[in-house]
Amino acid sequence: MPRVTFVTDSTAYIPPDLAAKYDIKVAPQALIWGEEQFLDGVTITPAEFYAKLKTSDIMPTTSEVNLGTFQGILEPLVAQGRPVVMMLLSSKLSGTIESAQRAKAMFPGARIEIVDSESTAMALGFQILAAARAAEAGKSFEEVLAVAHAGKDFTGVLFVVDTLEFLHRGGRIGGAAKLLGTALNLKPVLELRDGRVEPIERVRTKAKALARMLDVLDERLAGRKPIRLAVIHAAAEDEARAVLETAKQRFAPVEAFVTDASPVVGNHAGPGTVGIAYSFGV
Repeated sequence: MPRVTFVTDSTAYIPPDLAAKYDIKVAPQALIWGEEQFLDGVTITPAEFYAKLKTSDIMPTTSEVNLGTFQGILEPLVAQGRPVVMMLLSSKLSGTIESAQRAKAMFPGARIEIVDSESTAMALGFQILAAARAAEAGKSFEEVLAVAHAGKDFTGVLFVVDTLEFLHRGGRIGGAAKLLGTALNLKPVLELRDGRVEPIERVRTKAKALARMLDVLDERLAGRKPIRLAVIHAAAEDEARAVLETAKQRFAPVEAFVTDASPVVGNHAGPGTVGIAYSFGV
């Protein structure tokens, strides 16, 4: 059977070396900034995005991967007879899956499966990598697809934002809306739960919120191993690296790294956000 190919979107922000190793195709989300349009992580990098955000009088908006982009990725794969698994960010956060479904319909008879990760960032990334490793190990397409669908059960993402304003403005605030109006010195600890942003609690000071985030991670992991971790940040690299070092000492992950939040994710979470994506048992 031809090798399974995986397609995801740029919010996963899988490190380039891993995306190349497993031949994961990445469809960029769109960032619209006034009269300009950028491709997430392609024509605008995280560093460029956060630098521009500091001085811009116009706030950017985002748009899902368009039909043409997915069509361009799928066309050569279908021509080669490659089975495709499309693993994409939560349908409760974006219309990307609807766009993927329209693209799939253009290739009747092709073996294309679409999986709603109910997540984003490296929680989505870990789901894809687990499925890609299963494919590399010689698992059947059905077995690989089962790993992909189970991904939301062994991954998650927790995060601390400096302000809820960006989530609120972008319409991605979910159940965390109840925390709007919180005093500025209270920092929300949030998570993606069932595909939506949900609050865990409010903590006084960001340092204590980041420490609490690791306590919640301990609860979510419940002693299960192996553990894989990715600390995600939006223009907060020093804080992210400090969180990673603490997490490595505390949880002894088999894989751990720091990654930027893509411009589209950063646009909704806001500068200063630090999160941790995790995977266990695979």
